[in-house]
Amino acid sequence: MIKSFRHRGVEKFFKTGSKAGIQPKHAQKLQLLLTVLNAATEPEQMNVPGWDGHSLKGELVRHWAVKVNGNWRLTFTFEGADAVLVDYQDYH
Repeated sequence: MIKSFRHRGVEKFFKTGSKAGIQPKHAQKLQLLLTVLNAATEPEQMNVPGWDGHSLKGELVRHWAVKVNGNWRLTFTFEGADAVLVDYQDYH
């Protein structure tokens, strides 16, 4: 279950469906990613073909990323069986 967000826009989108804080063209993919992430109990469950799921390095060690579109990624980490620090970011 998703327990916390870093990105207020994606949190609002997840809770209310408001696209105000995200790129509207990403809404459909984000909805799918967030639904699966909310049901996931470990990060490996997000490693779905086509989502380019991978663990991160450096300052974001222990975090994972999945592709939204282009350079945009949904990043997160897990505490136990819960997703936390869910973020939506452009890598470039």
